[in-house]
Amino acid sequence: MITVMDLTVLNLAVPRLTSALKPTGTQLLWIIDIYGFMLAGTLIPVGGLGDRIGRRKLLLIGAVAFGAASALAAFSTSAVMLIAARALLGVAGAALVPSTLSLISTLFEDAAQRTKAIGVWGASFAVGAAVGPLVGGVLLEHFWWGSVFLVGVPIMVLLVIVGPMVLPEFRDPGAGRPDLLSGLLSIASMLAAIYGLKQVVQDGLTWFPVLSTLVGIGLAVSFMRRQQILADPMLDLTLFRNRTFNVSLASNVLNVFVSFGSFILISQYLQLVLGLSPLEAGVLSVPASLLAIAGPMLSPVLAQRIGMRLSLAGLLGIAAVGFAVQTLVGGPLAVVTVAVGWALWALGGSAAATLTTGTIIGSARPERAGAVSALAQTGAELGGALGIAVLGSLGTAIYRGMVAAAIPDGLSPELAAAARDTLGGALSVASQLADPAASATLVLTAQHALTISVQVTSALGAAISIATAVAVMIYLSAPRCECQESSLAPCEPNPALA
Repeated sequence: MITVMDLTVLNLAVPRLTSALKPTGTQLLWIIDIYGFMLAGTLIPVGGLGDRIGRRKLLLIGAVAFGAASALAAFSTSAVMLIAARALLGVAGAALVPSTLSLISTLFEDAAQRTKAIGVWGASFAVGAAVGPLVGGVLLEHFWWGSVFLVGVPIMVLLVIVGPMVLPEFRDPGAGRPDLLSGLLSIASMLAAIYGLKQVVQDGLTWFPVLSTLVGIGLAVSFMRRQQILADPMLDLTLFRNRTFNVSLASNVLNVFVSFGSFILISQYLQLVLGLSPLEAGVLSVPASLLAIAGPMLSPVLAQRIGMRLSLAGLLGIAAVGFAVQTLVGGPLAVVTVAVGWALWALGGSAAATLTTGTIIGSARPERAGAVSALAQTGAELGGALGIAVLGSLGTAIYRGMVAAAIPDGLSPELAAAARDTLGGALSVASQLADPAASATLVLTAQHALTISVQVTSALGAAISIATAVAVMIYLSAPRCECQESSLAPCEPNPALA
């Protein structure tokens, strides 16, 4: 829950953070998405490490590192320092996430209990995404922007104290030594490809971002080839022979992609366009929080009754309706529109993520649960980071294009750049203008530009969710199992276990 909250709780702090640290538009995007990038880039090597050195040990190491990095982020004095702290948080989070999921396979050998446990685990992720704004709103109402990072510190201290008492240790007795080169290739390929893609979306097709993306793809190919020749590979490529595994993984990536990519703009819309306080914006997430708890808990029951394929497609359809509702922002009932759309996404998106995660985990041998857990979370975190980068950058491009026309003549280049970068910057510049008419025009144009950005990204979210649901109906050949009523795994044989 804490690791996901760190992806969402920062969004409400963006206006105050921008005022305090004065980051550029590019720095602001890096502050927001470097956590997800590093988390996604290091999950596979760090998750596989847990199978070798012990999952409980890795969990406790990650807890110490996460608490320390959280404190560093809270007291950052510059945008660069905050970016570095968020990067360290991502690496620490990569030790926490797969350890928790892989320990479930050790704690619960019974399939029915394991299914319920994954439902609870999925609910904690969904609650982290939905409750993050509420917690952040309460903190920002009374404290400075850095307080949102301190939420995880007492939780990590509690984990370090209680974890050794209640958690069993597990490691793969037949695992070989970690392959350092594979780890470096995994991290480098992820960061190079994502950086290049983000810059292409933001600045267009220039040579350096395209080269960075191609380098990332080349490193990823090298990583995959190396896994084929290793006696004890970091990533078991035989999993990709299972079509159900592939469809579940792709669905998970796209589901998280549209969710996080749209939310970053919604949080700014609530405060800077509708004028809600951080606490009021957080309260608006309460219905979504309740449905985020219910969805993952009920999704296993739904899958048992009507089958995995229909359940997953239907839940993705509900998420698509939520995004469609959010395209109506800008009208007189904007607050209600956001609340309803947010709640529908929380129900459909979080429940769908739980189903796909359960299927992915069921595809692995118990001794490699750490590695496959890391792969599942790599897909989710990569989807979230790419969503923030791609949809966030698209929203930024739309905003800049519309605001540029409303910047008054004679404005200094520094102030003009600040107004074009972010809505918070535009509001600050407008307050400094001597001409009331020019000030009002800039404010209205900037707010309208952000509203259009929300509408466009929400429409894309709806389209991608619908397309994913259709793909699930076509390609996920997993009929309802009468022989596996307590399992989310498909009935078809699993080549990975052959």
